This record gives sequence, C-alpha cells and structure tokens, in this order.
Amino acid sequence: MPAKRSASLYSETDWQREVDEDGPTVPWRSAIGRDYGRIIHCASFRRLQGKTQVFPGHESDFFRNRLTHSLEVAQIARGIAERLNYVEPFFKEHPIDLRLCEAAALLHDIGHPPFGHNGERALDDLMRAAGGFEGNAQTLRIVSRLEKKAVRKTQVKGDRRAGLNLTYRLMAAVLKYDKIIPARRTKQSKLVKGYYGSEAEVVRNIKLHTAGRIGRREFKTIECWIMDLADDIAYSTYDLEDSMKAGFLTPASIVASNEDLLAQVAKKTSKELKRRISPEYVLAILTNVFRGIRTDQNSLVATIKWFQASQELSESGYLRTKLSSALVHEAINSVKVGLNADHPMLSTAYLDDEIRLRVEILKQYTFESMIYSSRVKLPEFRGYEVVKSIFEALASEKGYLMMPDDVRARHRSASTQAQRLRIICDFVAGMTDRYATEFFDRLHSNAGHSMFKPV
Repeated sequence: MPAKRSASLYSETDWQREVDEDGPTVPWRSAIGRDYGRIIHCASFRRLQGKTQVFPGHESDFFRNRLTHSLEVAQIARGIAERLNYVEPFFKEHPIDLRLCEAAALLHDIGHPPFGHNGERALDDLMRAAGGFEGNAQTLRIVSRLEKKAVRKTQVKGDRRAGLNLTYRLMAAVLKYDKIIPARRTKQSKLVKGYYGSEAEVVRNIKLHTAGRIGRREFKTIECWIMDLADDIAYSTYDLEDSMKAGFLTPASIVASNEDLLAQVAKKTSKELKRRISPEYVLAILTNVFRGIRTDQNSLVATIKWFQASQELSESGYLRTKLSSALVHEAINSVKVGLNADHPMLSTAYLDDEIRLRVEILKQYTFESMIYSSRVKLPEFRGYEVVKSIFEALASEKGYLMMPDDVRARHRSASTQAQRLRIICDFVAGMTDRYATEFFDRLHSNAGHSMFKPV
C-alpha cells in the first residue's frame, strides 16, 4: 500500500518491509530498532573494520578505518537530529527519528570495496559495459539483495533474495542519488553515482511506501540529508586529524602549501559549491582553522614559537582532539533546514555558507594532499592493481571456480554475461583490504599459502 500524502514526518507504510515476516514480535521493540540490530550484526558491517579510510589498516591500529568512521558519522548524525528537534519548530512537534539517522549513517559506507576510492575506480572501469560500480549503489544492493537475512516466497526477476529486509524508510535514507546508472558506458566516461538497474524495482517500492508516489523531481529524505552532512563533517575533520597524527600534515605545512595544491583544492571546491573560490581564499580559510596558534608578530622568535606550536598540535592527542571537537561542534550548530511543508520527509538540511565552505575546503585539502604524497601513491596504485587482477582472474574461463560454492552456484545459473560479471563484482567488492591482498598473493605465488585454507 502506498503512503498517503500528509504533513506528518512519518507514516505507517514507512516501517513496512519488502517481505512480510512471520514469527513473534514484541511491542517494546520498534521497526527501526530491529533494523539497527540487523546492521550491527551483519557481515558487511563487520567487514568495514578491514577497509581503508585514509591509511591502510596494516600501518597502525590507531588510525580510523571504515567501521570507526561510520560510528563517528552515526554519532554526528544523531547530534544534528537532536539539535534540529530542539531548535526547529516543526521538528519539535514532529521529531526526527534519532535511531533512523544513526542507522542510515552506519550503512552509508557499507558498499565500499577494498582499498577505498581506488578499489571503486577499478571495479567501475571493469564494469562499464555491465552496469558500472559505485559505492552508494552497492550499499543499496547489499541491504536489499546480498546480505543473508531474508528471502522472498517467490522470485522477482529470477531473484528471491531480500537482503536485510530493512524498512522502506531506512532504505530511503541511504538512497543518496536518485538516478539509474547506465547499463553501458564508454571507457572515457567518469564514475556515475546512483543505483543499479537491478535495484530499480526496489527504489520504486521505496518511493511508493514513503513519498506515496514516484516520478518526483528529487527524492532525498531529511534523514539522508543529515547522514550526508554528518559524513562530510566527519570526513573533513577526522581525516585531517589522522593525517596530522601520521605526520603527513602539520598546521605549518598546511599554511605553507604550494600554489599547485591550493589551486587544485580551489578548483575542486568551486566545482562542488558551484561558485568561484580562489587559491588565496582557500589559504585564508585553512589559516583561520589554526587561528589559535597564529601570531602576527613579524620576527624570528615569533616564527619559531608558531612552528613549535604547530608541532605540538600535530603531536598532542589532547590538542588534536580539542581542535576536532571544536570543528565538529561548530558544524553541527550551523545546520539549517529547508522545510517542505507538503512533504516534510523531503525537507532539506544544509550547512550555512561559511561552515560549508570550510568543511568542503578541509575535505578537498586532505584528499588532495594525500594524493600528492609519494608515500600514499604506492599503496594507492597497488590497491587498484590488486582489485583489477582478482576480478580479471575470476572473469576468465573457469575462473569462477575459485569463488566460494554459493557464489559459484549463482554464477553458474546466471543467464547473461552482465549478470555473471555482477556476481564477480559483488564478491570482490565484499572483500576486506587484507583478504583481497591475500587472495591476490594466492593467485600469483605459492609462498606461505595452503590449499587447505578455504577461499
């Protein structure tokens, strides 16, 4: 049954699922509470601990990975929702579901492959003629198809799997890009963000059960906006903190950035914000972030003291944490809402202009400065090659025999080459960094590997 149009934030159909579930229920447990539990206990969520955020996991146990990043995003998302429920008149009367925001945040990176954006780029290059690959699309595919929680009583397009069988409103909260990724793209085309054609029916049902109809100009729920903001805030702040902890960046090195790096950050920021940002303005914003250790005294002694303070901030966990906390707190307090009076669930959340600019510059700066680093280039290149090599080996004649029995059976029963490639892609995308590296080594070397260890 489609949702009815109303001025309320949630409807009964929001909490329905693709598959009606039999079995006992308890009155004290909400539908979103069950969803939250399913996420925490599913294999795809656990595997995030083995996927790179900025620095590969084998480098240190003290840097963030995709799992710890997702936990931080969930906390920030909850904080944003709590504040909006307190300060916004509509949400005082119709509160945003905090657990729903947390659950969406926990799921937001679950579709990322091994080796982060480099693994994503490799899989998309290999899947251009078979529907492409994109992390957000893979997230929807995992929760609606791949996770082994629920099955349908009948097949839909040859598939009985229903993934985690989450509520429609939670699946809506992870649908960041309401666009089907083309089935075939040229080699020159860039990565397309959206969802796969195989999940088009899922998206249609999400819209019918939440917004009440399909074909709207833009479908993105308030919880999705909040999750997206929380991700940007965490990305811009905590990746910077890890980069300083690793010794890659210091306040002194940031404010002394070369013109090429500043120009690239300005270009990327301008594209994201759809306004012209100059390299000089980028530098001014970056310098302002560290205003607490700045001095305007033009002397050698003052310069030395500033450099010492820069080193102290980079090396002191207390000072790094203080800076990160201040940046996150300020960002949360700057979130504003564009209320959709007819469809409140499709209201927007956004950062005010000043904070959005800072968040975007910090995000782009950290990303670009890491790319420029020769120490990051080597593992980046290796990650792409590892994913590409594994995929090509599995896609070769009889290569599917190297996959686990259940994946092999699905591959054998697939009716088209595109379906077979998607099955291989799902398998590779689900690998952790370490598992992918080990699989690659077993393909290319006998050293230290036993045939008795399962795939």
